[in-house]
Amino acid sequence: MTRRHTAIPICALALGAAILGCWPTPALAQADATSAASGGDAQWLSDLTAWRTHRENQLAAPDGWLTLVGLEWLKPGINSFGAAPDSKLQLPAPAPAHMGLLTVSGNVVQLLAPQEGFPPELNIDGKPAREGELTVDNRKPSTLTWHGLTMVVLNRGGSFALRIKDADSPTRTNFMGLNWYAPDPRLRIAAQWVPYTPPHVEQIPTIIGTTLDMPAPGLARFTLNGKTLSLEPVLEDPTGKTLFFILRDETSKSTTYQAARFLHTGIPDNGLDHPGTLILDFNRLENPPCAYTPYATCPLPPDQNRLPVPLEAGEKRYAH
Repeated sequence: MTRRHTAIPICALALGAAILGCWPTPALAQADATSAASGGDAQWLSDLTAWRTHRENQLAAPDGWLTLVGLEWLKPGINSFGAAPDSKLQLPAPAPAHMGLLTVSGNVVQLLAPQEGFPPELNIDGKPAREGELTVDNRKPSTLTWHGLTMVVLNRGGSFALRIKDADSPTRTNFMGLNWYAPDPRLRIAAQWVPYTPPHVEQIPTIIGTTLDMPAPGLARFTLNGKTLSLEPVLEDPTGKTLFFILRDETSKSTTYQAARFLHTGIPDNGLDHPGTLILDFNRLENPPCAYTPYATCPLPPDQNRLPVPLEAGEKRYAH
């Protein structure tokens, strides 16, 4: 069956205003950006604009977070999945009635064909589906696709779940853009980097009640409105070049997502192991996936990242 995909309007920040609006033309957007940047850093503003547009495009992509429609937990043994009422793991129509079987034995998850065989056009990592063990590494799991459906098996605290994305989900097809605070260069702050010696592992709570063990290499210490504050980042990828801040501030009580917001930054100028300087641009604060779907398993901020001040910058609450 051919699946119909609805065109989605992609909106970007109108920098001359405090709310999100769709740009009529690139020329008008540039005029707004130039006006807002007068007396400031035009290149910073241009980069921020491009980053916010890219973020919206990612969310609205055919496999973005707006397409997440299910998180089905697997039980030990055989787990059938498909659109049929007798499937243990339910897929949205018009998926095939019986798409396959997922078997769980200890830490091994295998894909088996249903009695009638795999449905046509079911792929694993871009190739026709075959029986065998699936990769359940959270960084690069085996990806099952059928038309607009994308499915992966993930390890969540020692249990396995099938994450289901549908390119035709109403959340995606009805997406009208994000809400942002107006850019504020005063909230692009140079922080002092204080490395941990040695680094330690932080237990990060999640919205589903589990914890994640993530490396914490140090602290970013900074001053805002006369107050000295600090934030502790973690490493999503120990070999990567990005710090991941999970934080909450006083705006969560009113204008931003209640649970947390995320900030990704580069590595401090002298590396992780030495004191140095790190740029925290709070204009790039973003909502976690849980702000868009109840099926995401988001991390929550540790106690030391719950700031007693408002950060009126970055992404606001998402209006469904």
